[in-house]
Amino acid sequence: MSAPSPRAPGAWPPRATIRRSAGLRTVESTLLRCGLGPVAGVDEAGRGACAGPLVVAACVLPPRPLPSLARLDDSKKLTEKVREELFPLIVRYSSAWSVVQFSAAEVDAMGVHRANIEGMRRAVAGLDTAPGYVLTDGFRVPGLPAPSLPVIGGDAAAACIAAASVLAKVTRDRIMVDLDRDLPGYGFAVHKGYCTRRHMGAISDLGASGEHRMSWSNVRAIVHGARVDQVETQEYTETQEYAETQEYTGDSDVVGDHATTDAV
Repeated sequence: MSAPSPRAPGAWPPRATIRRSAGLRTVESTLLRCGLGPVAGVDEAGRGACAGPLVVAACVLPPRPLPSLARLDDSKKLTEKVREELFPLIVRYSSAWSVVQFSAAEVDAMGVHRANIEGMRRAVAGLDTAPGYVLTDGFRVPGLPAPSLPVIGGDAAAACIAAASVLAKVTRDRIMVDLDRDLPGYGFAVHKGYCTRRHMGAISDLGASGEHRMSWSNVRAIVHGARVDQVETQEYTETQEYAETQEYTGDSDVVGDHATTDAV
């Protein structure tokens, strides 16, 4: 980690170089040293699913790393068991946290990207501690109440985003398990609402439920009589959510895998 770059007296905000190789708390530590804390991380779960809610979480971690949260990482690299173990620890030890959700109908009405952006705004607004800086996972979020920086692969680069990722994913996975009991036959507990071949086959057999996003072209196609082999499907893997976030990146100040950039 380099020291803040020299600037003219009174210049604000201070500048610092961010190098991710120093660990998961590097970005937050840099911002805190520059007097820009508390730092909130924001992430979502379920954007690419064709059923179930979009869940967005925000989290502010204590300034000093806690041993109890040492396993924090990209939630999609963690096992379900580890995520479930981390969830209550994050709730207990974080300085502030917030989770919001948008139903399938709301996602259809707003569009998934707009719902995602609005969810990030609401999650940050719902924090008990007002952040001095916000780190978002993958793309710029206008309208936040504090300066912000998009971080590519943020849940694997910043601890506060990783914590938000766990909160969002565990919350959504639990919702999908509950939906599986309420709406048996679709397999929600297994594929979590993503567009797997089994899921498309269930829609073909049972029809779409109120939890399906009718704005998804493959869902509409199945409902209107298309065969499963005529629509796009995918095997459910937890890494696909990260890939989907890249559709909305491209800003020059996004922190990439090998990037060195100004902190603010």
